[in-house]
Amino acid sequence: MKLPAFPRNAVLFLFNFLKSHARAIRLTVLLLALGLSGYVFYLDVTIREAFEGRKFALPARVYGRALEVYPGLKLTPEQFLEEIKTVGYHENPEPNEPATYRHTLEGFEFTSRDFVFGDGLQKAQPLRIGFAEGRVTLLQERDKEDADLALLRLEPPLIGGIYPGHNEDRALLRLDQVPKPLIDALVSIEDRKFYTHWGIDPRGIARALYKTLSGQRIEGGSTLTQQLVKNFFLTSERTLTRKGTEVLMAMLLEMHYGKDEILETYLNEIFLGQDATRAIHGFGLASHFYFDRPLERLELQELATLVGMVKGPTVYDPRKKPELVLQRRNIVLQEMVKLNAITQAQFVEARQKPLGVIHRPPSGTSPYPAFLQLVHRQLQRDYREEDLRSEGLRIFTTLDPRVQRHAELALAGRLKQIEKARRMDANTLEGAVVVSSTQNGELLALVGGREARYAGFNRAVDAMRPIGSLAKPIVYLSALENPDSYTLLTPLDDSPLVWKQPGTTDWKPQNYDKKFHDQVPLRTALAHSYNVSTARLGIELGIDNVLDKLPLYGIERRPPSFASSLLGAFELSPVEVAQLYQTFADGGFRTPLRAIREVVDVEGKPLQRYPLNVEPVAAAAPVYLLTHALQGVVREGTAQGLVNWLPAELNAAGKTGTTDDLRDSWFAGYTGDRVAVVWVGRDDNLPSGLTGSSGAMTVWGEMMKNLDPEPLQPAVPEDIELAHIDPVSGLRYDRECAATVAIPFVRGSEPDVTESCPGALTDILTTFGDMIARPEEKPGEKTEDKPEPKPEPEKKNWIQRLLD
Repeated sequence: MKLPAFPRNAVLFLFNFLKSHARAIRLTVLLLALGLSGYVFYLDVTIREAFEGRKFALPARVYGRALEVYPGLKLTPEQFLEEIKTVGYHENPEPNEPATYRHTLEGFEFTSRDFVFGDGLQKAQPLRIGFAEGRVTLLQERDKEDADLALLRLEPPLIGGIYPGHNEDRALLRLDQVPKPLIDALVSIEDRKFYTHWGIDPRGIARALYKTLSGQRIEGGSTLTQQLVKNFFLTSERTLTRKGTEVLMAMLLEMHYGKDEILETYLNEIFLGQDATRAIHGFGLASHFYFDRPLERLELQELATLVGMVKGPTVYDPRKKPELVLQRRNIVLQEMVKLNAITQAQFVEARQKPLGVIHRPPSGTSPYPAFLQLVHRQLQRDYREEDLRSEGLRIFTTLDPRVQRHAELALAGRLKQIEKARRMDANTLEGAVVVSSTQNGELLALVGGREARYAGFNRAVDAMRPIGSLAKPIVYLSALENPDSYTLLTPLDDSPLVWKQPGTTDWKPQNYDKKFHDQVPLRTALAHSYNVSTARLGIELGIDNVLDKLPLYGIERRPPSFASSLLGAFELSPVEVAQLYQTFADGGFRTPLRAIREVVDVEGKPLQRYPLNVEPVAAAAPVYLLTHALQGVVREGTAQGLVNWLPAELNAAGKTGTTDDLRDSWFAGYTGDRVAVVWVGRDDNLPSGLTGSSGAMTVWGEMMKNLDPEPLQPAVPEDIELAHIDPVSGLRYDRECAATVAIPFVRGSEPDVTESCPGALTDILTTFGDMIARPEEKPGEKTEDKPEPKPEPEKKNWIQRLLD
């Protein structure tokens, strides 16, 4: 049969073309083959480099402080419950599993977790704790007799991380740590031929190619190996070119590595959800994120839920679309039955159970972004950024979650109340809080704004604002360091002042009340925050002499040498102010504020410790006098309103601060165990209308009220002597009298002349009355021979009764 003319001519043309261009065609095919070989070689090298090196960049884990519990610790049952819930403990009638507890009449029974601290592994223990009168009275192991414990460290809370690119987070698992039902579920629903194919499923690829070319939709048809290649090496772009690369790499991967290694990598790589800005990768982390339990403790239906989410964690989000996820979970369980991975009875039981996913607000990279930012900056002094984001370091910090929570609540709550009371627009005011320990300078809390979960501008660290009257204690401490010239009772001149200084206009400071107060005792001038008397005092001492002391107290920036700097006309951040007052609270010892205790590597080996660093920078006696004066600020001065939150017996010390035009409201103070600084103002720097006492002090009081602070009872230095002083006249009396107060002095600086108490006349009249009421003995009468009279009820003479 002869071909028609047109096809026959076409065949002849093609034959002649190939014959005449045979050499060029062979060369083209050769080049294509070489190019493909080179590309395959490149892919092969890429795969081996990734798999034979470190597969994953591990983020640095950041932990808060570990609560140390011991008999006698000041801790209530409610506070203990709050602590263990913070680190993920769950109530259980039989608390034998790690991180479970139950209530008892005395307190709690619970089982701790294994945890690797910097000094080694602390194994899980079944424990019992008891409380009475706000303290721990019992701490012992449950499974041993007479097993009292002297000390227990609870596991520290995970407060955030420093993540690699795209904020990927994961908790790595070895394959032998993965429950078999999870692997069965994954293979059943995603890749039934995983253990038999060589990286690809030809039938699946053909089906996907047909649907793609026919215009139905672009479809995957991917094996687990292909999914791993796509997630590990490629983008999510859906094109035939990317699909071809995926197929080649999957085949190469199967050539070099076994099924177990491929599966283990897949289980750690797969994306399973989003926590705000943090990406959840791998089943190890997903089990904690969705169920708050390790993977080995999940039940069958929970494992099926996680596997069902592999298809699309954004679509199958159990917190947003629980019904859809429940359907998907049951499909996974059905597929497991088909492969005989579970029985029909197991399927029926698992299908009837709820999802069981825990609900909690997203926290992103950290629920404490301001504190984490400070930690990150401190770490950057000692570590490369690449190492922080990839080496799996574990950083133990000083953050106390309880203190942090009350600081956040106090700031947000009080700002809202102030805005409402003053008819301000919502969110007009902003603020910051810094809290540290008086004993060691550890930062316990750091709040960068009223929206504490928002990782934006960190006002606690970066907001540079004039500090106003918070600077005055520097002036007064400088004076008190010269006891021959200044005591707490030294009269200061509070009359009008005009200060002329080259290069500036004449400076005429005014008091807040727009009045002048003539001669006022030094302690009174500080208590009532008089500007004029403080300025005169600073000028007498020497402006530079005063300001040069700031570096000693931990403030690195030196303010300009203007008289106005004596009244705080220079800028500091809240954390810098906290450093300044930390020195006062610590008795004149400069203790640098620190947020990090220790850094260990991924294996738990200590890399670096951040020890306590203490340096004496001021004599104990003048600092003691300053603290006494700052207690006067709270007792009778500008901060006496704190009595609305705290009892007078607390003896807190503090200082209000207000800047020009009421732009900034400050309060800095300390108790026996904590230093705290609060700033309140506006981000646009417009007047807030708040003084230190009407704004920041109320936040400070609200916070401290809920922290049950220790009273401030500083140790009395050896060279301090108390004198009984009449606060009105300034006279010293020979003993304690009704109208006197005890004022401390550096020995040798107290007033020399002493007076008798104003009530001395009372003593004279009382003695005279006794003489009249009791007749004198007759001469020669031997009173020692008289029988001892029987005791009678005490009687007052007529003068005593008259005086009463």
